[in-house]
Amino acid sequence: MSSITPFHVAIPVHNLAECRTFYREVLNCEEGRSSDHWVDFNLFGHQLVIHYKPKSEEELHTNPVDGKNVPVPHYGVVLPWDTFQNFSRELKAKGVTFIIEPYIRFQGEVGEQATMFFLDPAGNALEFKAFKDMGQLFAK
Repeated sequence: MSSITPFHVAIPVHNLAECRTFYREVLNCEEGRSSDHWVDFNLFGHQLVIHYKPKSEEELHTNPVDGKNVPVPHYGVVLPWDTFQNFSRELKAKGVTFIIEPYIRFQGEVGEQATMFFLDPAGNALEFKAFKDMGQLFAK
């Protein structure tokens, strides 16, 4: 796989201070620029920005994937296999509550991957995943 350019994603949060602590302390993201209404983070080499937005009463929507209810929308990073394993252990040790516990999806099939889902304090869904064979990332 060739070199990948970092993505940029901006997400809404209703409590900037609480989410700032979550991304910095729980996910170990390095903090970048900030203002009273937004904060930049380094999320595994990608630019994540949390922006203040008043709380929404919208409920979490899910779609079925591999027998699990996957939240939509969600975002995250495809990590190297060992990084995923270490990161998932760290999250468990920090008491993160998972929507979908770390497990192997599509086991023994095309696209086999490790995956996990959880919410940030603002209710944004995150998915982190890993492939033993990165060539399976877009396999059909």
